[in-house]
Amino acid sequence: MSPEKPDDDASEGWESLEEDAERSLAPNPELEEAMREAMEAVEAREEERRGPGATEGEDGELQERLLRLQAEFENFRKRTLREKEEAFRYGHQNLVKDLLPTVDNLERAIESARGSQGGDLEGLLQGVEMVLRELLAILANFGLERIDAEGAAFDPAVHEAMAQQPDESVAPNTVIQVFETGYRLRDRLLRPARVVVSSAPSGGEGTSE
Repeated sequence: MSPEKPDDDASEGWESLEEDAERSLAPNPELEEAMREAMEAVEAREEERRGPGATEGEDGELQERLLRLQAEFENFRKRTLREKEEAFRYGHQNLVKDLLPTVDNLERAIESARGSQGGDLEGLLQGVEMVLRELLAILANFGLERIDAEGAAFDPAVHEAMAQQPDESVAPNTVIQVFETGYRLRDRLLRPARVVVSSAPSGGEGTSE
């Protein structure tokens, strides 16, 4: 694989995200319809108030009000699109900023391991564990919650059974091993925990995958 390939993939990924953003930031037909209805409503109210004896000056005043209303709606639409675009581009700014010290610590751990020529593996392990704890703490501040699956009863809402294994030491349908940790973002499941589930001893009933 050539060294340019990852950069090309990353570029294509960002282009895809930007295309999605452009589609999501397109003018909202409902907003356009609401603007049209509002202007028609103002015009109708003004017509009723003017009556048959309205003067040209009143007509000019009505036209001015309608133009002002249209301009206000257009400014509102542009401001809304701009805010949505900024949220898409920079809404994760605080998370990225908080993760930068963790990136720094990982770089230091790698440099330290290179300097020791693989002699201080215990120190490297402790450094990586420290960085992992720091990373999880930062993500927890943004609402990330780890799903503690091992030893829990199997719950298909938050667990994904990868295999079953007979185990007489626990009740059937108990999580006895975690292949991959699951996570929630506040009350939303990001990824289920991928687990091994205990089955009943030979001759009993177990949970099908």
